[in-house]
Amino acid sequence: MTAVIDALLNRSSEPRLTAPAPDSETLDKAFACAARAPDHALLRPWRYLVIEGEEALTALGELFASTCDDDAPEKAREKLRQNPLRAPMVIVGITSHQAHPKVPEVEQTMSAAVGMGYLLLALEAAGFGGMWRTGSLAYNPGIAKGLGLADHEMIIGFLYTGSVSSTKPGVPRPDPDEFVRRWPQ
Repeated sequence: MTAVIDALLNRSSEPRLTAPAPDSETLDKAFACAARAPDHALLRPWRYLVIEGEEALTALGELFASTCDDDAPEKAREKLRQNPLRAPMVIVGITSHQAHPKVPEVEQTMSAAVGMGYLLLALEAAGFGGMWRTGSLAYNPGIAKGLGLADHEMIIGFLYTGSVSSTKPGVPRPDPDEFVRRWPQ
């Protein structure tokens, strides 16, 4: 097997992340990998926000907490405030849709998502861990506005990254026979 295949087969989401976060050189190389995602018409329909440091991560937590309804319990707000502090760095993946007669928005979103996956793999290959999170925060218009997204942009995920503090048990993976079929049969 090649190093790439080994990396894919051993990839896992790591929720326990601590400092140090990836340095600038590692990030530059990882973002160069992300830019290798398939990209119909070379639109480059992606961009990323890097959020690191206590002040920036705390501000992101406050933005997350601001999405709570007025009558939400303080416990719910506090949980959202703490979310970004799970890792020393959060990278926000963004699809930046562009009007194109042959490339629908869904293809542009898939391109950006593949780039996010490549970014995650590159960071793992450099010795860092990661956890890609979406959920309601990724699709909340208030979060998009608070992060400065334009109307034609959307969040594809929050990539929490840093050094793995402790590994979790492996997750059983399905056998390809369970989800692959030949056509026609």
